[in-house]
Amino acid sequence: MIVKASDKSLMELLTRLKEGHPAKKQEVKTLLELSDPKDIALLFATATKVREIYFQDRVFFYGFVYFSTFCRNDCRFCQYRQSNKALARYRKTTAQIVSAARELAEAGVHLIDLTMGEDSQILSSESFGEKGFLDMVKAVQQETGLPVMVSPGIVTDHILFHLADQGIEWYACYQETFNQSLYADLRSGQGFEKRLVKKQLAKDLGMFVEEGVMTGVGETLDDLTDAIICMRDSPADQVRVMTFVPQANTPMAGAMPQDSLRECLCIAVMRLLMPDRLIPASLDVDGLSGLGKRLEAGANVVTSIVPAQKGLSGVANQFLDIEESRRSLDHILPVIKAQGLKPALPEEYQAWIENRQ
Repeated sequence: MIVKASDKSLMELLTRLKEGHPAKKQEVKTLLELSDPKDIALLFATATKVREIYFQDRVFFYGFVYFSTFCRNDCRFCQYRQSNKALARYRKTTAQIVSAARELAEAGVHLIDLTMGEDSQILSSESFGEKGFLDMVKAVQQETGLPVMVSPGIVTDHILFHLADQGIEWYACYQETFNQSLYADLRSGQGFEKRLVKKQLAKDLGMFVEEGVMTGVGETLDDLTDAIICMRDSPADQVRVMTFVPQANTPMAGAMPQDSLRECLCIAVMRLLMPDRLIPASLDVDGLSGLGKRLEAGANVVTSIVPAQKGLSGVANQFLDIEESRRSLDHILPVIKAQGLKPALPEEYQAWIENRQ
């Protein structure tokens, strides 16, 4: 069914949001349920104008190093869930991680995103352990000279204190949904409040926080509306949304895939409600072919840039566009240019960090 707002009412709503007026829940929901192409185009055009006000025509790039695919959790949606015994896994050494990060830095990314499953070996006090993890993050920071984001899931307060002491800029930890019943189904045995508390601690320690949700995991439109409002009211400095990709050997393998329209609608609405925050366009769902429409919706960060020939994986799509080098800046820059956008200079990303602090 085509959901169409009257031209006058939609224009009035978008104008108010562009001017910074607060949005009511029903207004957010109205925008998320738009389906008429002309209305959607108007929403996206307004979102890109708001992006221009806050970020001009600049786009930031994040290099992505998924350094361990072992995980102690059993999330229903994730191929890296602990009980998926069919999946070949890896745990990269510090030298391998630093090498990949160095290559990304030399290519021109603005930040290194160090991501892993909740690897019990790395998060333990033995073997590689906490000290090894902290030493590895510091080595990447020193080798590249770039801001670093860590995406390790739930870690101890001790680790967060040390990351903050080392000057690590970012902690990413996604809620995926703010519907607590749905959360309990997706992330069995993982505390809803615990994730929120860890993010607040990171923020209190002076780190930036990334928050995120998924679409296509059984959420309702009200759930998505609530999630965007929760992220708006959260301490997050970067907010993202990604479309769920069904994974083999998981309880949700048979779920009906959805296209990326809902994700793009969320990006646009997030831009209107959170104009000064960073909003990623991930390469991990549709690869390079899906980048343009996410930028058109108002995103201003390209994430999941992965170097080829390093044996690294993606999250939603394990191999998509990686070994073909299509997740490289050489392929990304023409898409950026076609959108009338430009890559930010390193000092421009650093300026954003300093201003945000």
